[in-house]
Amino acid sequence: MTVPLALLAMIVTVTVVLTCVTAAFVVEWRLIARLRTEYRSTIRTAIPSLSVLAGVLAINSVVRDVGVELSWLIGWNITGEIYAVEGNLVPAIQSLAHPWLTTYFSLTYVYGYVFLLVFPLVAYLVLENMEWFRTAATAYALNYAIGLGLYLVFIAYGPRNLLPDLTEPLLYTNWPSSQFLVSEVNANTNVFPSLHTSLSATVIVLAYRTRDVYPRWLPIATLVGGSVMLSTMYLAIHWGTDVVAGVALGVGSVWLARRLLESAAVETLADFGRGSLRTLRREISNR
Repeated sequence: MTVPLALLAMIVTVTVVLTCVTAAFVVEWRLIARLRTEYRSTIRTAIPSLSVLAGVLAINSVVRDVGVELSWLIGWNITGEIYAVEGNLVPAIQSLAHPWLTTYFSLTYVYGYVFLLVFPLVAYLVLENMEWFRTAATAYALNYAIGLGLYLVFIAYGPRNLLPDLTEPLLYTNWPSSQFLVSEVNANTNVFPSLHTSLSATVIVLAYRTRDVYPRWLPIATLVGGSVMLSTMYLAIHWGTDVVAGVALGVGSVWLARRLLESAAVETLADFGRGSLRTLRREISNR
């Protein structure tokens, strides 16, 4: 499926508006003004971590196309085990469904999630000390890298696929075009853990760690991130088990990102990647 351009344009527009409005409320003007005069050095400092994140996302997009078939060869189907542990938790949550809640959680799952990931990168980018920007970018990369590995190892269908008589795909029934977006970025068997949850947990942990710098961001991140986590179950996309595993992954990714940055592993990996690209370009140009 191809994502409709109108939907992509709307996501970009909403994300930009939310980011600008939140920045006006959360970020001091002097920090934004500093970026206007020091953007070159800021970009140079940001490139290593962004390179690693971009590389992981590129690998993720390639592997995702063959990942499902590979997973069926080497993976373990844990759908039955998950259902045995939590039973009808998701149908119980959906029993509380209301049109307003469905609209709120649908918008949060798509728009709120993208905004939640973008804003911290912008907020940490304008700080004089780039430590938290590097931590955020590295933690995002770890979420995707570890999540991809877990998707290959663990096969699991979500509640809407396993329990079609007990659950309703509220996101798709309320917002049919969203199915194009979800199908482009994920497969039905990739639910353990929930990356929506893990990345939301990462953002909340980072917001807590930087509460002295951005005190107003913590309650916003907690509200939006918590809503994203709940939306995954309310919309019958993920199990409660996926959410718990996602929280663990998100918290662990922040911890591991800090350790890697302290050891300069990210910069070393980025330098290796840039060197490999330069070598590849030379070989291509010499042919």
